[in-house]
Amino acid sequence: MKLGTHFATNHAHRFTYLKAPADVPAAQHDPAVAERVSAMLAEIERDGVAAVQRLSRELDGADVTELDADTLARTGDQLPAALREAIELGAERTQAFAKLQRQHLTDFTAELIPGLTVGHRYVPIGNVGAYLPAGRFPLTASAFMSVGVAKVAGVPNVIACTSPQPGGGANAAVAYAAFVSGVDRLFVVGGVQALAAMAFGLLGVPPVDMIVGAGNAFVAEAKRQLFGTVAIDLLAGPSEVAVIADDSADPEIVAADLLGQAEHGPTSPAALVTTSRALGEAVVAAVDRQLPGLSTRDICGPAWRNHGAVILVDDREGAVAVMDELAPEHLEVQTRHDKWYHDHLTNYGSVFLGPWSTVAYSDKGMAGTNHTLPTAGGAKHSAGLSVSRFLKPLTFQHVTQSATPDLADAVEIISASEGMSAHEATATMRSQRFAASAPLVDSAPGHTQR
Repeated sequence: MKLGTHFATNHAHRFTYLKAPADVPAAQHDPAVAERVSAMLAEIERDGVAAVQRLSRELDGADVTELDADTLARTGDQLPAALREAIELGAERTQAFAKLQRQHLTDFTAELIPGLTVGHRYVPIGNVGAYLPAGRFPLTASAFMSVGVAKVAGVPNVIACTSPQPGGGANAAVAYAAFVSGVDRLFVVGGVQALAAMAFGLLGVPPVDMIVGAGNAFVAEAKRQLFGTVAIDLLAGPSEVAVIADDSADPEIVAADLLGQAEHGPTSPAALVTTSRALGEAVVAAVDRQLPGLSTRDICGPAWRNHGAVILVDDREGAVAVMDELAPEHLEVQTRHDKWYHDHLTNYGSVFLGPWSTVAYSDKGMAGTNHTLPTAGGAKHSAGLSVSRFLKPLTFQHVTQSATPDLADAVEIISASEGMSAHEATATMRSQRFAASAPLVDSAPGHTQR
């Protein structure tokens, strides 16, 4: 999450770094990781489930297993009551938001011209595979965002894979989150081998049509290389946060929110764009105060040192220009003019308006919105995961005999100009039959023409 060279050159007069990120490469693509993932995928494609088992034992020290339905349902019994209730609440909130989104994705039918009826209908993807990370930080809410939202979309078969814990079992909180989100089957297998097993149909279920979910650099690279074999949600990571704040913001809150996302990993960018030099300097001081007290300071510290930035701008228009160039995954706005910013910003994964809104509320599923979002500038062209990603808007068209002249004549002309005589013939035959008034049977229900 850096200002592009072209932007920095042409807009240098609009911003000043109070803290610049270190000159280190972005973490989105590592050639060594790509090479290793390629070798693993080739091995799995060649040797099938035997390779999946072999890699699981080698990398995770555990066999591939499946949690049967009874075991999965009982995972909640292993959790403290407060955690169990929080998981249930997160699943409920996330699915409630997804249901609202689904209600606003509507089928339609319209008559474009007399005799030409068009439209689309939303049909869910048939088979989805969700990856549920459970490594250094088990991401409990990941199942809400992937499994739960897919089920709201109507996906009939959602399987999931989660990496084994020491001893070989699943993380109970992650497994219970998958259960309350409606997962159909849950397998304990992690990393590249999990994604390949889902894509190639090596778990005793058909190959999935789409893989979703976050993961480490190897998981992200596997998704990149498997795209085409299967669909994917997006290539996300490392996690990012950016904040727009003016002199009305609380520097302690801003600093805490920056560190809250830097905690995801040592390469996670965190940026503040501010119209107040005093606020910017106060936030830098607040980060320095808060960092030593965090149990994850060895993660947050390198992230802030190497990928953190504080950018001073002259006015709110400059703040919007800089932020739209950064195009962050998560964007917080803590100003006197939050609504103005919301109306003018266009490039972000999800926006959190006002000082009472923090990214963590979405990260853990309590805000209901999806936390699987574009990173590395992807917000300039893509949105995050939502119920719509699991639905296919299938278009249709129905032409009556009477509409033939309005379509066939132009198609004949265009096809002839292209030299595509077979295309031309499909239109010409219909024109000839129309001119001869030959009856054509219209197969659309309720639209038979004679």
